[in-house]
Amino acid sequence: MLDINLIRETPDLVRKALRDRQMETAPVDAMLQLDERRRSLLGEVESLKAQRNMVSKEIGQLKDAEARQSKIEAMRLVGDRISGLDAQVAAVDRELGDLAATIPNVPDARTPIGASEAENVVLRTVGEIPKFDFAPKAHWELGPALGVIDFERGTKITGSRFYVLSGPGARLQRALIAFMLDLHLRQGYTEQYLPFMVKAETMFGAGQLPKFADNLYKDHEEELYFVPTAEVPLTGLHMNEILDEARLPLLYTGYTPCFRREKMSAGRDVRGIKRGHQFDKVEMYMYARPEESDALLEKMREDAEATCAALGLTYRVKQLCTGDLGFGAAITYDIEVWAAGCNEWLEASSVSNVRDFQARRANIKYRPTDGSKARFVHTLNGSGLGLPRTLIAVLENNQRADGSVVVPGILQPWMGGIDVIRPI
Repeated sequence: MLDINLIRETPDLVRKALRDRQMETAPVDAMLQLDERRRSLLGEVESLKAQRNMVSKEIGQLKDAEARQSKIEAMRLVGDRISGLDAQVAAVDRELGDLAATIPNVPDARTPIGASEAENVVLRTVGEIPKFDFAPKAHWELGPALGVIDFERGTKITGSRFYVLSGPGARLQRALIAFMLDLHLRQGYTEQYLPFMVKAETMFGAGQLPKFADNLYKDHEEELYFVPTAEVPLTGLHMNEILDEARLPLLYTGYTPCFRREKMSAGRDVRGIKRGHQFDKVEMYMYARPEESDALLEKMREDAEATCAALGLTYRVKQLCTGDLGFGAAITYDIEVWAAGCNEWLEASSVSNVRDFQARRANIKYRPTDGSKARFVHTLNGSGLGLPRTLIAVLENNQRADGSVVVPGILQPWMGGIDVIRPI
């Protein structure tokens, strides 16, 4: 959530930021009007309270009972007026809060201006596109041939966009999760085992509500939401807390299944397991002092890149433009891995500095060591990496002409002696 002072003092900056995000209609003017209305009401309330305080002192000094009663009656009317104004202020606050919750973060000055993902900027490519002396298969052919991906049973159990990983496939998925968590621990993160369901308040704090309500799975009886990413409970971990500056930065990692009611576009990422309603992801998350968050963003990007490198994957780093930037992000790097069978780049990680956007929504502050006023922390998040796209890249890039897949050496300690997955 944006600071109301930013909107009040630099409305043109916010308007431009929203135009750069391709938001032609945003409630900036409505918020300014409400803010003016709120300040006017508060001014009247304060004036009436001052009047009441002054008259209350006079009443205590009056000897004339009739005059005293007259002033008491007058102040009762003033009290009624104050109560009415307080109710109006509360109503304006709610309306102002509802509007503020719909406004995305202001892009960082380093974020390229662009209308869509087509204008994202490729910063570098690491590794060579793998070449084969045979036609590599896409995972939707390779997986069933190996007996590790079962689309038919996934559909039978649940419906479209679900699948079953079997045998070495399930083990490879688990190996990737364990490898990533262990790597992030060595990189300085602390592992968290998190709830897979959260309250609406937690969803709001992470910036998922109200913006993405239609994409969330909800238990309506208990008013709980299934997490769309571990970023959500990791944000909620310190919701409504004031942290000691000496503890910062806090670096966390955690695995969760993720649940999203994805709106599938015909012909776009719909074949195979690239996009589904349920998937696994290992998350990196940071709480930081504002002055250190930019440097920590680069660390998180490097940590995600290290994961790709350790798996032997060819990858590229892109910087998202304003038109493709996530709702809460100020600046984002996407890391895409090459998938030889699909013959395309697949996004495996998005690494973002959210600045104080989530902290304001979730009320997360820190107390400076100098004893000064508590300040909002900056939060950062990144996939480290997301599955199943990493699984796709591992399968497709390590396939051989006989239809088998070589398990990367870094994953073999979790594979129980399986170094090659062979066709059934």
